[in-house]
Order: sequence, then structure tokens, then C-alpha cells
Amino acid sequence: MDGLHLPIKRVEIFGVAIPLVGPGFRNAYLTKTTQKSALVRLTAEDGSIGLGNIDPSPGYSVETIEQSLIALRDQLAPAVTGLDAGNPHRLVQVMDAARSGYLDAKAAIEMACVDLLARRLGIPVHQYLGGAMVDTVRFNAWIGIVSPAEAAEEARKWFDRGFRSAKVKVGGGIEADRDRLKAVREAVGPTMALRADANAGYSVDDAIALGRLLDPFNMQLLEQPVADDDLAGMAKVRQAIGIPVMADESITDHESLINVIRANCADIVKLKVMKQGGFLKCRRMLETATAAGMRIVIGHGFGLGVNTVAEIMLACTSGNVLEGLECVGPLKTSDDIVTRRLDISNGQISVPGGMGLGVELDDAKVTQYQFAF
Repeated sequence: MDGLHLPIKRVEIFGVAIPLVGPGFRNAYLTKTTQKSALVRLTAEDGSIGLGNIDPSPGYSVETIEQSLIALRDQLAPAVTGLDAGNPHRLVQVMDAARSGYLDAKAAIEMACVDLLARRLGIPVHQYLGGAMVDTVRFNAWIGIVSPAEAAEEARKWFDRGFRSAKVKVGGGIEADRDRLKAVREAVGPTMALRADANAGYSVDDAIALGRLLDPFNMQLLEQPVADDDLAGMAKVRQAIGIPVMADESITDHESLINVIRANCADIVKLKVMKQGGFLKCRRMLETATAAGMRIVIGHGFGLGVNTVAEIMLACTSGNVLEGLECVGPLKTSDDIVTRRLDISNGQISVPGGMGLGVELDDAKVTQYQFAF
């Protein structure tokens, strides 16, 4: 076949642990103080480089970071060595044959492959994916499970910085959740879009009660109110409340998205390049959700620089993605492993240009934060 031929000569795998800012972040699963991530650097025979990065979190990812790193090192990297980075479809097919599951780990290699190919073509990844539909992307602030007074103070700070949407974590008691959202709404006024995220933490009855308690606060969405495998229960919640419901933990592969659509249990779905297995699989799922009449939220909260840019590159290629990306890792991590950190402190940036993902690894930082596996 004609076209670029880019045999993969080397696959490097790194595990890094980056401290988070402040005392950490609490959700329905845990309080998190460090982000453990995997980095992949592909080198083709002609010297072309591609970068991939995944940032698994307990409760969100099926496999732990250690499991993903071992799968990358022992199965996936050997399987793709020698393959053509210019053919991501074949690369994904070989990885799926080598190891079932492990969508996160496979996404790290596929992301690096797409980055390498786009760099070699001299175009940004968003152009490789079909082209950017917007020039600027906005980001979504977040507020943890804190007191109403703390939540109100944080929300006002985000609003004053330029953020126009925010996620508020809920869990542990629906009355406390209501008080937190009430305080936030009073602090920011009517114009800020508010999202509540239950992280699959409530029963169907409690989720319905929560939805009704939050209804006066003009919520944009209620995220994953019940267990990830309880689609029938989530459908009951959706039918009983006036707030749009978003599926997150219920979405893994394409089949799971089809199951959510068939169950008629969500108005919106959350997609992540990492969680869905890479750019190509995630882009197909985005189009499926769009065809089903659903809106999409893109992003995960603890990404390092490579994965953050990857989600921006994907999100800007669709007009059906809700404003307020949730890939806000650069605001939560105390450092990064790229040479130039993204500045999203005012809640928006211009869509990145440059070749590929447009980021470079800082080798000194990788060494500083690397851990053995």
C-alpha cells in the first residue's frame, strides 16, 4: 500500500506520580493527593516521536495504574513493536487480539501513534480527526464535598476567574448536597452552569429525592446518580426528575454506550480519550451519541499535560460537545511532565495548533517523578 510507512522501532513506558495541589480532592470514592500516570513514547524507524498518557483513578478506571503499566510493558508494547504507526486501525486490532479489556493502556499507545502520525504529516491532531469546529474551548470548574460556606467561596473564586460552569461533587447525604448546591447558586447567581456529580453513589430512591431537591437551582445536569450497572435504575431517575442525567461510569466501550442508549437512561454522556480506548474509538462513540440525540461532555479531572491536550483536540472537533471541558488536570497537579504547562487558569484557551499534540516531554521531570513497576 502507498502512503506513509512508519514502523515502530521503540516503545518506552514510564510510570510517574505527581503530587496534587493543596490537601487533595475528595469525591464519593476517596480523597486523592497524588496522580499516578502512565506515559508512552513511540519512536519510529525514521526517528519520528509520538506521545501518549493515561491517568487512571480508582472508581473510574477498570484497571489500576500498576496493572495498566504491566500490561503495557509485557503485552501491548511487544505486540506493536515493528507495526506501522501510520495505520492506527491495524495497531488497535493487534492490541485487542493481544489482550482483552485494558482500554486505558491501549489508549496510551493509540494516542502516541496518532500523535506520531499527525506530527509526521505536519498537522495538529484535531485536523487529523477531521478539523476543529471552534477556535476557543472553555473549561469546567470543580468543587469537592465540602461545607456550604466553603463551596460558595470556591464557586465565587472560579466565577471571578472567568469560569462559567462548575461541577459540584455530591454524596454522603442528599440534604447536605442540597445545602451545598444552594450555597453555590446563591454565590454565583443565575448565569453559571452547575453540574452535580454523584459518582454512582446513591440508590435509585435517594437519587430521585436528590434530583427533586436540586431542581430549584437550575442544574445543567446530574452525573451518574446510581451504580454504573443499574441502567434501569438510572432510567427511573431520569423519568422522575427534571434535571438532565449524564452517564459516566456506565460508559466504557462502544457496546456500553449502545446499552445506555437502548435503556433510555441518559440525556448526556461523558467520554474520555483514555477511558474509551483512544482517539478513534472515542470519536466513533461521540458520533454514535450525537446520532442518538445526546449531548457530550469531554474530559477527566486529573490528566497530565499530554492527555489533557488530547481531550482538547478531540472535543474541539464536534459542535455537540457541551461547553465546559472537564480536562482540568493542569489546575489540580502541582507539576507536570511536559516542557510547557497549559495555562487554563482563566477558564479558557485557544485551540492548540502545532504538529501532533503540540507538547514535548520534559525528561528531567519524568525522571524526577518516575516510579518502578
